[in-house]
Amino acid sequence: MHDFIYTSHPSRVVFGAGSLNHLEREIIQLGAKRALVLSTPEQAAQAEAIAKRLGERCAGVFAKAVMHVPIETARLAREEAARVGADCAVAIGGGSTTGLGKAIALESSLPILAIPTTYAGSEMTTIYGITEGGLKKTGRDARVLPKTVIYDPELTLSLPVGLSATSGMNAIAHAVEALYAVDGNPIISMIAEEGIRALARGLPAVVAAPADIKARSDALYGAWLCGVALNGSAMALHHKLCHTLGGSFNLPHAETHTIVLPHATAYNAKSAPEAMARIARALGATDAAQGLYALEQKLGTPLALKDLGMPESGLDRVADLAVANPYPNPAPLERAAIRRLLDNAWHGRAPAA
Repeated sequence: MHDFIYTSHPSRVVFGAGSLNHLEREIIQLGAKRALVLSTPEQAAQAEAIAKRLGERCAGVFAKAVMHVPIETARLAREEAARVGADCAVAIGGGSTTGLGKAIALESSLPILAIPTTYAGSEMTTIYGITEGGLKKTGRDARVLPKTVIYDPELTLSLPVGLSATSGMNAIAHAVEALYAVDGNPIISMIAEEGIRALARGLPAVVAAPADIKARSDALYGAWLCGVALNGSAMALHHKLCHTLGGSFNLPHAETHTIVLPHATAYNAKSAPEAMARIARALGATDAAQGLYALEQKLGTPLALKDLGMPESGLDRVADLAVANPYPNPAPLERAAIRRLLDNAWHGRAPAA
């Protein structure tokens, strides 16, 4: 057993079909009286339904969350929260909405109650990201961790199959990197492996039968664990590449993570054999990177960055940024090798060490 440090972060989780019925109770538990409901424009109807459910406890609705949390949107949300006198934020949706809630909490310490409708996992982390001037800057701050998370699998039944698959692969990416993180520990490794296993079991079942509440519960349970794993460990090359691709080229978050994951895993394979064994075991595969790629093929997810609109001419810039401001990583960061990784991901080839 290696020496390690494990830090737990307090959060309240309410899990189960129909858990949304406990929303008012959980608002009261926070000691809040005026909630600002956050969502993307596409989920405005769900936000309005939450507002109606809260009644007088709702201070207003801000349905302007977008990917990668542009600083301009964050400022508008902060101003709206102050204008309506909100004393908490209710974020319903995926990582974009949770990220907006975090941007508000970062400067106001407003408590967040998150209601995930995807498998993003951001609701379990102290990690925030804000994009300014074409660069996505990330950090960690205890103030942005949602105080309460309501996981209701019924709210994911309407999540389209394609987004379910990529959102789930995004969650798996959190656990994969936790398994070889520079500050990893056995508790997080145990959680990460179980998270991958639950998603690898649940996602194919969701794709086969989107209305299967058991499959949706498995996937949501796995996403929760993967979020916990991400929160308990440092990020590495995979997240660095995805943050750069998303922030600098405005690529869709979940799809980008999905495509890059097998390639970043292959890059680190020889330098993190124990992590690779755990990943492969959780997937029921013989090789971690190839197992991830095979799962994506089975789920029918995008496999090539070019299909997301990523210009091939931008790959050099991504490689430069990856080595200029690196995250800690098991394998040494070599610009030429990273460029080859990106080329494989751009074309949609199978991952190569």
